[in-house]
Amino acid sequence: MNTYSNQPYPSRLLEEAVQQFSRLPGIGRKTALRLVLHLLRQESADVELLASALTTMRREVKRCRVCHNISDQDICPICSDPRRDRTTVCVVENIQDVMAIENTQQFHGLYHVLGGVISPMDGIGPSDLEIQSLVERVGEGDVREVILALSPTMEGDTTNFYLFRKLASFGDLRITVIARGVSVGDELEYADEVTLGRSILNRTLFEAK
Repeated sequence: MNTYSNQPYPSRLLEEAVQQFSRLPGIGRKTALRLVLHLLRQESADVELLASALTTMRREVKRCRVCHNISDQDICPICSDPRRDRTTVCVVENIQDVMAIENTQQFHGLYHVLGGVISPMDGIGPSDLEIQSLVERVGEGDVREVILALSPTMEGDTTNFYLFRKLASFGDLRITVIARGVSVGDELEYADEVTLGRSILNRTLFEAK
């Protein structure tokens, strides 16, 4: 019989389910076991709805072909909204950052999701991110301001500097960075809405040092 931490699993199927849940970020074996046992107590129809939702999401979810945000359509609701300011693009690391900024209700432009930040230690270089597509968007001529809204970490600052160098050739482009109301080293998605909103509103011109 298979064991984990000297505790035998009464079912191979249970153990396999626990193993899959424990692969999720922040979910250890004990938490995974609690989740699996919870599902076992639910009606089969409810569990099947959960499984169906996850399968459908994985199969049908798309990336917006303009900003690379998560979307059900080829173009996300933000990019297709005619009320948004199309001259301002806010550059973020991931979709969680889009959600965090949207929750502040202080920004009404468009976004560009890089899909990460430059991190040589993790083997992530500029070519692994959606940087070229950002340059192409700016090159189309409609964008007047690019807001660099990356987390104030070493990797975020490195990416900011790289983006500035790539975009500096567009002479009439305003390149700004969010105010440092967000503490150095903090992840943007965990900042409170008031602080993040003020950081967007009080953005300043990016200065390459």
